[in-house]
Amino acid sequence: MIRATVSAFLLGAVGAVAPAAHPPIRPSAPTSITIATPRGESQLTVVTVDGAPMLLAGPVASALGGRLSVADGWVELVIISQSYRFLLGAPFLVRGPAGQLFPLAAPALLRSDSVLLPLEFVASVLPRWLGERYAWDAVAARLVERGPPPVVRAPAPARLPSGLLPGHQVVVDPGHGGRDPGNPSLYFPRGMKEKDVALAVGIQLRDELRRRGIAVRMTRTTDTLINLADRGPLCSTECDLFVSLHVNSLARRRDYTRIRGYETYFLSEARTEDAAATARMENESIRYEVELPETGGTDPLGFMFRDLMVNEHLRESARAAALMQDHLAAAHTGPDRGVRQAPFAVLRTARRPAVLVEMGFSTNRDDSRILSGKSGQRALARAIADAVVAYLREYERKTGQAALGGTGR
Repeated sequence: MIRATVSAFLLGAVGAVAPAAHPPIRPSAPTSITIATPRGESQLTVVTVDGAPMLLAGPVASALGGRLSVADGWVELVIISQSYRFLLGAPFLVRGPAGQLFPLAAPALLRSDSVLLPLEFVASVLPRWLGERYAWDAVAARLVERGPPPVVRAPAPARLPSGLLPGHQVVVDPGHGGRDPGNPSLYFPRGMKEKDVALAVGIQLRDELRRRGIAVRMTRTTDTLINLADRGPLCSTECDLFVSLHVNSLARRRDYTRIRGYETYFLSEARTEDAAATARMENESIRYEVELPETGGTDPLGFMFRDLMVNEHLRESARAAALMQDHLAAAHTGPDRGVRQAPFAVLRTARRPAVLVEMGFSTNRDDSRILSGKSGQRALARAIADAVVAYLREYERKTGQAALGGTGR
């Protein structure tokens, strides 16, 4: 294709495929020119061959940061990923892969193993085709390369006093409520139930998280019953963590009132009989619900999808539970009973990392004192809020948000 076009050009038919030729540069051309780029300035000597001002191609390529090659009578100069090809001895160049022809006042030449390009290429062709990048000053005989436009980056959002980026959301779920009082309360003040303690700590936790710049959704803020299956789905796409608050208790047995401490669960099959018993106790809330939610029956595909969604966040849930245990030590005088796994119904419907915190035993006198007192409730809420912040900061580091300046959800 190029050869046919070249033949047409040499036969005088170039007017149909190329713009009109520029008038030749007069003999009063400068003896040298300057090429100024962001990389520095280069002084190039202008030589006259057969009355035409010419430049050595090597220094031109070097000054412009280009790449020069010679093969089969063609000279190729690549500048800013754009190819310019000169047929030695022919007064034209071919631009780009499409083979656009452009007439020149003088041809590229080979003299003593050196390639010469017409000054016109620097003084006219480049400024015409790449005017946003190159400007020619004829008075000063100077080609100026403007650098690429600066990349304007949006400023990274300012971090909150907690060290987090803005935009996090947590769902706080005070367990039980309404006609579901929760577990028996052996040592609570008269009239106080598990549902009351869970709500009091939940509201304190909401306020603590908001003070740390974290958005909070509550499953309930009053003494009302929310179906277990309706709680988890409140933690959806924009939610980072689901935290369900509960109070533990034990059935009557030898020395059962001496057992105390705090533990945090994430969803899985129970590993111990105690964990299974705790899950059975909390799952009994379903009997208070007027309308039982659809569970999908025994559809194996439905079970498979649910298991996939649970497993997707298993590791994050386990890590959040571990951080809960670490931080609760600052608010609780009882023993750390560790992270546990159990099939809690309220966690099954969560579509994000989810934990259930058993804040102590209502069947233990010392735990009940912490759980029922305002100062103890504040300390528990503060410790859980600190654990949430620690989890979210780890989440940002793992997902690269600390470097990217976004929430990544």
